[in-house]
Amino acid sequence: MAILRSSFAFIVGTGFGVYLAQNYKVPNIQGLVNTGLVIAKHIEENYRKPKKRGDGD
Repeated sequence: MAILRSSFAFIVGTGFGVYLAQNYKVPNIQGLVNTGLVIAKHIEENYRKPKKRGDGD
């Protein structure tokens, strides 16, 4: 009984997520994350301070 009680929210959330994914157009979260990482990397490379001459590299 304790296992069912403690995992009730997980089971209901999983079932609801499956229902939403099958019946509605849900955006691809992995694609959004990858796009955000590419944009963040581009911004970081463009606005990074230049290295000083005495840094060893």
